[in-house]
Amino acid sequence: MSTPNPLIEGLSDAIGFVGGALAGYWAGQLLGWSIFSAGYDNASIGGILLVGLGGGGGLHLARYWRKQKDQSPE
Repeated sequence: MSTPNPLIEGLSDAIGFVGGALAGYWAGQLLGWSIFSAGYDNASIGGILLVGLGGGGGLHLARYWRKQKDQSPE
């Protein structure tokens, strides 16, 4: 097991989080849920929830990818 490269960890986490958050944002847009609507109505809360879940899911997938990459024989 090698020592983790902080640059690869940081970049993959950032790309996973931002990519997942954008995917959640666009999923909300497809459903008609805007995170930028005035006030905190149900559509706004749903959009915010999708962005949060998307960001967390993207971060999880990035870490899973890194773990699988580290375990593969080279």
